[in-house]
Amino acid sequence: MESVEILRPYLVTGIPELDIPSCEPLCVPQIVINQGKGAVSVESTYNNIKVYGPTNFALKYVKLDLDNDRVRIKLSLPFLHMTADYSLDGRILMLPITGSGKSHANYTDIDVSCNMLGEVYSKKDGKKHFNVKDFKVKFDIGHCSLHLGDLFHGDRELGDTMNSLLNDNWKNLAEEIKPTLENTISSLLKNMSNNIYRKYSLDELLPP
Repeated sequence: MESVEILRPYLVTGIPELDIPSCEPLCVPQIVINQGKGAVSVESTYNNIKVYGPTNFALKYVKLDLDNDRVRIKLSLPFLHMTADYSLDGRILMLPITGSGKSHANYTDIDVSCNMLGEVYSKKDGKKHFNVKDFKVKFDIGHCSLHLGDLFHGDRELGDTMNSLLNDNWKNLAEEIKPTLENTISSLLKNMSNNIYRKYSLDELLPP
């Protein structure tokens, strides 16, 4: 846990030599969420995503199982603010919804658990690298508020009504899309991790 605290300021500024960009804000080019059943049935795309506050985490524990190449992490985040350019079309709570524009969301009291399973392998030069085979993220949110701009082609009255509906029912809606969102975030973090592990050996990342 001490090593994570040492890394915290570098997560804010980024680590160029490891190709790790600044995480404050955390920038994600695109996330696509297609939810085809239940109370939320939408096709949505979020571009130019910026997440503010991810480095203000409180680490609860880190458990290393070196014999099985498994890492378990649990942390909490007091607050996240996210902005994005969105487009979506579908139905929420049986009501049609469509729009594209700017989105803003605030999340508070977030609990996150990460389970990472991997394997150590050697390249032709003899150096050992790590490959993440499975990365699972689970999270719970204490509260959420959001605003989607330009819903229904800019119809302000319909847009305000839908935004109120979304905020009044955020918990039920979050539970509907949670599995899809967890899988999306897990895949994103797995790819980010392997990009680093492929380029740098374990000796370079964890010098003696």
